[in-house]
Amino acid sequence: MTQSVGIKDIARAAGVSVGTVSNVINRPESVSPRTLARVRAEIDRLGYVRSESARQLRAGSSRMVGLLVHDMGNPFFVDIARGAERAARAAGLGVMVCNTAQSPAEEAEYLGLFAEQRVRGVLLTPADASGRTIEDFRRHKIPFVLVDRVAAGSSECSVSVDDVAGGALAVHHLIDAGHRSIAYISGPPDLNQVRDRRSGALTALTAAGLGHDVLRELPTERLDVSAGRDAGARLLGLADRPTAVFCANDLLALGVLQAMYDAGMNVPDDMAIVGYDDIEFAAAATVPLTSVRQPAVTMGALAAELLLREIEAEGDATAHEHRRVVLQPELVVRRSSLPTR
Repeated sequence: MTQSVGIKDIARAAGVSVGTVSNVINRPESVSPRTLARVRAEIDRLGYVRSESARQLRAGSSRMVGLLVHDMGNPFFVDIARGAERAARAAGLGVMVCNTAQSPAEEAEYLGLFAEQRVRGVLLTPADASGRTIEDFRRHKIPFVLVDRVAAGSSECSVSVDDVAGGALAVHHLIDAGHRSIAYISGPPDLNQVRDRRSGALTALTAAGLGHDVLRELPTERLDVSAGRDAGARLLGLADRPTAVFCANDLLALGVLQAMYDAGMNVPDDMAIVGYDDIEFAAAATVPLTSVRQPAVTMGALAAELLLREIEAEGDATAHEHRRVVLQPELVVRRSSLPTR
């Protein structure tokens, strides 16, 4: 087994003290250029890698921030991570990405892991609607920012999208296209986004002078393509089948599109479909998907910037003011909701 190279090995090879090597690593400006070059040459030759765990013990924190989201299989959260990573790297920090699978228990475990790793801060899309895991995490005094939602009773910084407005955009569009019977494939009902998008859909019906019975909700346990296919099959089995469907995210909508295609249904003539998020696959679908666009990369970057500002304040309440940033969605119309005849 190969033994790792330590700071003493570098000092011995360069003919300097351990303290000088430490200065080269941590305070290079305090070392003469000649000594700096000699020590760095030995570091490169011997392949020395600094022990981050040892540095964390001395400093009391790491150079990482945690990002905890629902599902990294969903391109929406991948885009959030991309935006967060760009902002964190510009500040010299890395991002540790973890996935809760919408499980409050896994969320609690990962938040505990972040505390053990002494991360500088956390970007969090909460899975626990009760807010208990957030409350437990507060005792660690680690800054955190909520992404893609605002938790009840939370005063921390957050970056989210107006999902009520997004739901209204989707259903206004379907009403304007002439639909008077619309399904809402909604996902897990305990998610705030699912409820807010439904509220927006109902708001659009009211504004158009239509009753709420125009909207028929088909909940699903997950927000993925498989759940969308199952919901599409249920939709096809309805005796008084709606003529349009609004889905709580694009993965559900892509699943519904597959179900319609397998059943020989024409989209959009037999069934118009609108999704939510506008992931990359929406435009590339067999029938390009109309979707409510969320600025996911921007959300991730803004959330990371808010977190970095709080980290810089280092617990000084007067130096940091919590902010709630609410971004506006945008409807992107494609062929899945535009009749061809």
